Amino acid sequence: METNGETIRPTAEQALAALAATEEVRTSTTALSATPWPRWFAVALTVYIAAIPPLYGGTLAEPAWLMPRAAWSIALVATTGSYLALFAVAAANWRRKTGVALRFDVLPKRVTLPLATGLPAILLGSALVFRSTGEPLWLFAASAIGAAVSVGFHLTFVRLHRRAS
Repeated sequence: METNGETIRPTAEQALAALAATEEVRTSTTALSATPWPRWFAVALTVYIAAIPPLYGGTLAEPAWLMPRAAWSIALVATTGSYLALFAVAAANWRRKTGVALRFDVLPKRVTLPLATGLPAILLGSALVFRSTGEPLWLFAASAIGAAVSVGFHLTFVRLHRRAS
């Protein structure tokens, strides 16, 4: 469209329509970004979270518990490496499928803040309690709590996505 150097100003209706379209794009991008993890990754994450307390507990045990410390350390590094590889695959597949990166910042802080502070305290704290008491029940209780929190967070993630869509 040629303007002969003049500035074209949209009408009020055109400006409102453009703003509505912009808001619609922003809303759909947020909804896509908040889409839950694939189920296979949610299961892998839950298994990883449940494995953390016994792995750390075995690594910190004094004296060695069930296996030598080196074996626990190798198992911990291998498990963490596997989790990170699966995370990379899930994120790349999601980005390729939707064009939007996986994001946590679209989730409400009232959900993510307690998770980000409480879950590590339970998972790692149980290993320290195990080291001082020698009672493995702490490790398995923390595993069960961690798995329940992981499943609950995934279901909350799904519910928030459905509400945003």
